[in-house]
Formats: sequence, C-alpha cells, structure tokens
Amino acid sequence: MSYRFHPGAKTDLHDAIAFYVRQAGRSVAARFVDAVERAAELVAERPEIGRQTGEGRRSVPVRGFPYSLIYRQTDSEILILVVRHQNRSPKHGQDRK
Repeated sequence: MSYRFHPGAKTDLHDAIAFYVRQAGRSVAARFVDAVERAAELVAERPEIGRQTGEGRRSVPVRGFPYSLIYRQTDSEILILVVRHQNRSPKHGQDRK
C-alpha cells in the first residue's frame, strides 16, 4: 500500500525539519526525515501496527524523535494526517480528514 501526507501534515513536517536545522543542524534534520520515512513505510506495509486513537485514526511513534504520525487507512492508501510533536496538544490536526 502507498502513503501520502495531508497538506497539513506536510506543513507539520516542514516546520519540524526547519526547527531541527536551526537547533541541531542539517544532519539531525536529515535523520529526522529518514525516521519519518521509515515510520510511514512501516505503516504502509502494516497499517494495523499503530495504536488506535479513535475516529478511524491510528498513531505510530517516529523512532528516535519525540514525534508521532497520525494516520488513517483508505481503500487505496495510507493518509498521514498529522506529524505531531508528543508535547503538542492532542487536538492538533484533529479536524483533518
């Protein structure tokens, strides 16, 4: 199964990358991107792996970083709705469909 990022999740991801570039450097930012891609690929291979969060959504942690991917499965793909920092409000991105 394939995956894609909701436009809001793309914004979340770009904001996190910019933060890591500013605070920790490009190499840490690149490791973050790799970890997000690995988590997304894992979800695409095994959609049931994430913890159910309600409303047909699931959450999977991004290994090595304090982020989670919030996603839902459609008939044809995995839609990543939110790239959420673990200290951010659980309601962040809740309205994304």
